[in-house]
Amino acid sequence: MSHLVVVGLPTVAEAEEVRCELAGLQQQHLISLEDAVVVERDKQGHVHLRQAVNLTTAGAISGGFWGSLIGLIVLNPLLGAAVGAGVGAASGALADMGINDDFMRELGHTLPEDSAALCLLVRTVTPDRVLERLKSHASHTRLLHTSLSHTDEEKLRHALELSKHPHKTQGDEGE
Repeated sequence: MSHLVVVGLPTVAEAEEVRCELAGLQQQHLISLEDAVVVERDKQGHVHLRQAVNLTTAGAISGGFWGSLIGLIVLNPLLGAAVGAGVGAASGALADMGINDDFMRELGHTLPEDSAALCLLVRTVTPDRVLERLKSHASHTRLLHTSLSHTDEEKLRHALELSKHPHKTQGDEGE
């Protein structure tokens, strides 16, 4: 089961930087993401979604490949590629995979102007290793929303807090 984690960041640039770092961690098999979207609220208050994957383009490429292959079979590869790319692009544009766009737009309107949020749909994660790698961003992040259990959400909040204040220890919580 995947979990939604949304963290607020002060700038779009930092949100994009964290997303790129997570992509690198995904290559190292420390995290598996189904979706990673940067939500931006600009200075005019408009909300923009910066998708990690353009589904229309991905659909067109995939459709073009399969269309060409089918076209080769029926001896008309150009027609097959054109039809396949068109169908693939249309299906990619209509597919809303991952995090719900309406949810992200609503969330974007709650952000301060000229700031961003990073919405992650996490399939699997090695939390301690990922948080260790991203701790340079922890002082700028705030947890906005999760679909984690209350216990896991509290653990994540605590880990982010420890990253912000590395001099704190487990016993310092009550002080």
